Amino acid sequence: MGLSTHVLDTMHGGPAAGMQVQLFALEGDKVTLLKSLTLNHDGRTDAPLFDNHSLKVGTYRLSFDVAGYFKAKGVQLPEPNFLNVVHLDFGVAHADQHYHVPLLVSPWSYSTYRGS
Repeated sequence: MGLSTHVLDTMHGGPAAGMQVQLFALEGDKVTLLKSLTLNHDGRTDAPLFDNHSLKVGTYRLSFDVAGYFKAKGVQLPEPNFLNVVHLDFGVAHADQHYHVPLLVSPWSYSTYRGS
């Protein structure tokens, strides 16, 4: 079923188009970069992060460049920023299921959940 993500900008009330995101695999202390990408006009990736056949059981990290995104939108942020890069570590226990990891974000808060 794969892995996908979606980011909504709650400050401006729309998708976080242009946000930079990285996907990592985590194994103990080892962190391996798998993909770097930019979210499209809908705040999503153009293709799944993993398709039905490539998602494996394991632990992963999605890193969202929140400060870079809001700075690019012209938002005046304090130095240092309250949020810089938001890291979400999550586990995939069932590779035959779809894992959707949405992020709702402003310069001062974020929320996530396992979506469908």
